Amino acid sequence: MRYGRAAWILPAAFLITMVLVGELTGPSIRVGNWLMMAPLLAAGVASPKVTTAFGLLVLILNRWADATLPTTDLRTEDFLLEIFAVLLAIVIAVLRAQAHSYVLHLRSAADTTRQVLLRPIPQGWGGMESAARYLAADVEARVGGDFYEVLATPHGARALLGDVQGKGLPAVSTAGAVVGAFREAGYHEPDLHVVASRMEWGLRRHNSLRSAWGDQEERFATAVVIAFPPSVDSIQVVNFGHEGPLVIGPRGVRRLPQEQGPPVGMAELTDSPPVVCRLPFDQQETILLVTDGVTEARNRTGEFFPLRQCLEQLHVAHPDGIAPSRLLSLIVDALLHHTGGRLTDDAALLALRPLPARTGHHSRGHDGTNYS
Repeated sequence: MRYGRAAWILPAAFLITMVLVGELTGPSIRVGNWLMMAPLLAAGVASPKVTTAFGLLVLILNRWADATLPTTDLRTEDFLLEIFAVLLAIVIAVLRAQAHSYVLHLRSAADTTRQVLLRPIPQGWGGMESAARYLAADVEARVGGDFYEVLATPHGARALLGDVQGKGLPAVSTAGAVVGAFREAGYHEPDLHVVASRMEWGLRRHNSLRSAWGDQEERFATAVVIAFPPSVDSIQVVNFGHEGPLVIGPRGVRRLPQEQGPPVGMAELTDSPPVVCRLPFDQQETILLVTDGVTEARNRTGEFFPLRQCLEQLHVAHPDGIAPSRLLSLIVDALLHHTGGRLTDDAALLALRPLPARTGHHSRGHDGTNYS
């Protein structure tokens, strides 16, 4: 599956090696028996057609050696055993090809599910320069409980990133409920408080439906919602128990408020509405939102991925700011290098920066505080 059409090289190399061994050590029926490994190797890595070709080639080679070399004596039962081995290799190749097709079908279904949940974000969507990456810990599943979205609304661009508690299909369906509520309310509602409440009630209804089907586990999601009001040099942030986004720009690296409210689906634990912070924002700054699959990624010695340290190093190299796509490429490369290419949890990354067309005046936080 990994090497595709080049998979025939392995059995071909083995076959050539055994022929050379036979030439160097002298013709021998034992070498002829070793040649039967070639179609069996082909069955494990190549297509049924390639396996059949190697099987016929081995049979022809052995019959040719038996007919032309006086020192070779191939008995009838040995020849029947070779035919049986070739047929067995072909059957194995056919079964493996069917399994391969089934896996490709499942992968296609997973990709379709991911595109519904994690829609591709067009460049310039909502007046934003954006980039998103999703790294699945299970490369075959290809989709999990991490989610993100960017909306172009009459009230300016709005972005969401979050992570559902739990794994598997229940986490995927829960993520779909949160993203669906955000897509609907985030476009129509001008007040971010209302958007946050709609997301909360959307997940509650989803949990009630799953409870009716016998799933008594109350699922929740940590998330961050960021709104970019048009023509204003500020942003609005609602944090549902998630790690605060990081901002990199000419002023350096700073963290936005984090874990201010309960996760989505757990608002009933508090009587206060979700906190909406208005924060100053420079047009040259890039906001980076990540899930805990990034911040909690460990190397072989158990050390967490130093995300902020990585951003500070990037700020030194790019003091005037860095584009979202470039930022994510460098962060992902550093993350995979830190973990040796192995992630134990799904990771989602979203980077945003307003396009130069956005202009306006500078403002402070909702309580007058200048956050940094």
